[in-house]
Amino acid sequence: MQLVTQYLIIGLGGALGSMLRFGIAFLIDSTMTSPSASKASPVFPWGVIIVNITGCFVIGFINSISAPEGRIFLSPLTRQFIMIGILGGYTTFSSFSLQTLNLAQDGQWFSAAANVVISVVLCLVGVWLGAMLAGTLNQMR
Repeated sequence: MQLVTQYLIIGLGGALGSMLRFGIAFLIDSTMTSPSASKASPVFPWGVIIVNITGCFVIGFINSISAPEGRIFLSPLTRQFIMIGILGGYTTFSSFSLQTLNLAQDGQWFSAAANVVISVVLCLVGVWLGAMLAGTLNQMR
């Protein structure tokens, strides 16, 4: 029964994270899209980039702040709910990959390359900053 509970909790978190990802990416992309932009050409995926960066920041933070030596105790099930469920549904590297491929297939090589570089570098920076912030908070006892 415990394994079934884990699946259900993680699945619920994944659903919440996916809805959050959709809402945030839609909001960002709809506010950043030029009214003159053609519906046929791919739009640079700022929404997905921002979702990936913030998701990486949060997973780095949660992982460090709730580590055994961390400042906050989270049960293993709560960590799974947040890190695997919510953040697994929220971060979108599969969407990122498809959008990059679409940009490349549309001949927008610079945008495709920029999407890869911006996403990978800033997501790594996000994880590092989240871990550093949590480490600082862990030392404030």
